[in-house]
Amino acid sequence: QEMEKMSQAFEKMKVLVGMEVEDEELQQEPEFSSFMDEINRNCTLSTKQRLYGFAICLSAGITCTFLSLLLFLHPIKFGITFSFGNLLALGSTAFLIGPKRQFAMMLDPVRIYATAIYISSIVIALFCAVYVRNKLLTLLAIVLEFGALIWYSLSYIPFARSMVSKIMLACFDTEF
Repeated sequence: QEMEKMSQAFEKMKVLVGMEVEDEELQQEPEFSSFMDEINRNCTLSTKQRLYGFAICLSAGITCTFLSLLLFLHPIKFGITFSFGNLLALGSTAFLIGPKRQFAMMLDPVRIYATAIYISSIVIALFCAVYVRNKLLTLLAIVLEFGALIWYSLSYIPFARSMVSKIMLACFDTEF
């Protein structure tokens, strides 16, 4: 019984990192549009290519995010650079697990709202920076984006969001 559970967990980990799995049961995923199937068919990379793509995309995303800190006094440039870095970092995981599987994981009921808020906050930040060109709105959008990034990231760690929620409630549950 325990060995079977460990074996299933190992097979699921293989699926997450894009390795082939013998168990047909684990390979069955909900069907998405033919567009996603077409993208997945055209994304046939070796493990080495996937790791290089992930490393390059993640490094570029982190670099953009850190470079954006140098532009903090210029909120519009800061917003564009920070949001672009987030998009690159988010896209980097598609190299590891494939775009179809990443899309499916992002739309998982556990994180659908976190995904929607995160993607929306990126769009809002870019809109405020590029079209509205309002420094205060751009900074507010970046704060929203940063919070959404944290909440989205916590959705991949079991029990992390409930733990953070409890900590926040404990910190702010004061009587005056």
